[in-house]
Amino acid sequence: MDEVSLLTVIILIGAAFLAGYVDAVVGGGGLIQLPAFVVAFPYAIPVQLLATNKLASVCGTAVSSGTYLRRVKPDLRTAWPLVAGAFVGSAAGAFLASHIPREAFNPLILAVLIGVGAYALLRPALGQVEMLRHTGRRHTAWAALIGLGVGIWDGALGPGTGSFFVFLLVGVLGFAFLQGTALAKLANLATNLAALVVFVGAGAVVWKIGIPMGAANALGGYLGARTAVSRGHGFIRAVFIVVVSAFIVKIGYDVLHQVGLL
Repeated sequence: MDEVSLLTVIILIGAAFLAGYVDAVVGGGGLIQLPAFVVAFPYAIPVQLLATNKLASVCGTAVSSGTYLRRVKPDLRTAWPLVAGAFVGSAAGAFLASHIPREAFNPLILAVLIGVGAYALLRPALGQVEMLRHTGRRHTAWAALIGLGVGIWDGALGPGTGSFFVFLLVGVLGFAFLQGTALAKLANLATNLAALVVFVGAGAVVWKIGIPMGAANALGGYLGARTAVSRGHGFIRAVFIVVVSAFIVKIGYDVLHQVGLL
């Protein structure tokens, strides 16, 4: 990456803080942080952008995960298979990323996002109270499958990972939004770490940019997690709908551009 001005660094740090805050509440911080990287470094090698973005994201998810662990105390019987599946899935997704055209994902993920957003809007009681739908080994198996599936997505592409974790933990397993978000942070930390290990090994991380952005992302993650815990399920649901709507607009634009309508 080329040398950057002080103003650019300040803007990137601001974007990282906001991304950390949003990501801690309901996921989706990548919608803010990664585009900021792309704008700031339009000629950078893509893997450098992805790697440095992961470094900043790991810092935020680590801090927000710790905050949720202390204040919400998520169900660790669910967390272990979820995290294990997420780590394996992320590694597999990173491998698939080099074999599957990324353009093939956009139309599919747009349809999924529209379905998720509509489902959340039409069911206002979703995630307000905890009503677990499975028990025992069935619950464990579903947690592992959710981790694996979303982990593959995060390793291959990444946008919306936290939001997908939250939605599936709430919609499929029956957790309330706050507990689902706490579990999602642990799983998202696993996917970020899996990807970062690969990127560090490849020497792709730009540390001089990633470290200050990581600090800002961590601060945002801490404040976002505390806000989510204090404001509760209704606040998280509202932010979830806003973030999913933003993803629909962003990816919808990408799809229209991809097919030549823009």
